[in-house]
Amino acid sequence: MHYGSERLPVRAVDGVTFRLERGETYALVGESGSGKTATGLALLRLVEPGRIAGGRMIFEGRDLLSLSEKEMRRVRGGRIGMVFQEPATALDPVMRVGHQVAEALRAHRKLTRREVAEEVERLLGVVALPEPARQARAYPHELSGGMIQRVMLAIALACAPALLVADEPTTALDVTIQAQILALLRRLKREFSLTVLLITHDLRVVAETADRVGVMYAGRLVEEAPAPAFFDGPLHPYAQALLRSVAGTGQSLANGRLPTLPGTVPDPACPPAGCRFHPRCAARFAPCDQREPALLASGSDRRVACFLHSDAGEAAP
Repeated sequence: MHYGSERLPVRAVDGVTFRLERGETYALVGESGSGKTATGLALLRLVEPGRIAGGRMIFEGRDLLSLSEKEMRRVRGGRIGMVFQEPATALDPVMRVGHQVAEALRAHRKLTRREVAEEVERLLGVVALPEPARQARAYPHELSGGMIQRVMLAIALACAPALLVADEPTTALDVTIQAQILALLRRLKREFSLTVLLITHDLRVVAETADRVGVMYAGRLVEEAPAPAFFDGPLHPYAQALLRSVAGTGQSLANGRLPTLPGTVPDPACPPAGCRFHPRCAARFAPCDQREPALLASGSDRRVACFLHSDAGEAAP
């Protein structure tokens, strides 16, 4: 996915490829600016002012890039639901909560006014919002952060989608409410037979919910692994650094402090030559600043883009 002009594109998402298995939760993780949210928005073709420069997005046997905008509107909210980052700004502040849930129903389902009202109340009950009939008449500012997140889930699930894209669903919530939202997501996944693309920077959330993990860095996917294997031992140096930065993951503390990763994610307008992580990588060697490593299989169930785990990396110290 590119921003800017065709002559000087800024590659926010570059060559990312992964597969979602039916019924699984796939977590995309990485620092802010790594391209996680842009990847999720690309699935719904909500990328303006950016553009999708190429590739394919196959969903239920169709390439989403080949659909007309009219056809794509049927997919958004119908077959693919999304919980947007910062839900408080995703809701219209001057429209009652029930009306906003009803919009999704009217857009995709042929229901009478009475049926819409009944379905709104049912959905708010499904997401465990207390007193759903009363809350349907409330405005967003009258609800807590956790309640707003439940409303967003009700909107995303209004038309029983096959895929739910959940972008930072627990951000800005306190620990207790986070636990409630995660438990709700797990229940809804079972009840609605959902496939979930979870976008998060919180590895604790990943550990609790994900079946597989994809690690993004500077617009690229650098590692993919089953969640248990990832937490037992990530392969990419960036993924290893991410895991070391989380307290309570079994990593040792240096002088009572968590390890840190020097530097920042590079500017997507001018990424470094070679591996995009090499300026911050303590394990870099000859090929790393010369060419970009491909995302290759490592064993039967994981992939990694690192010369330390490829034929080119056999001479690494």
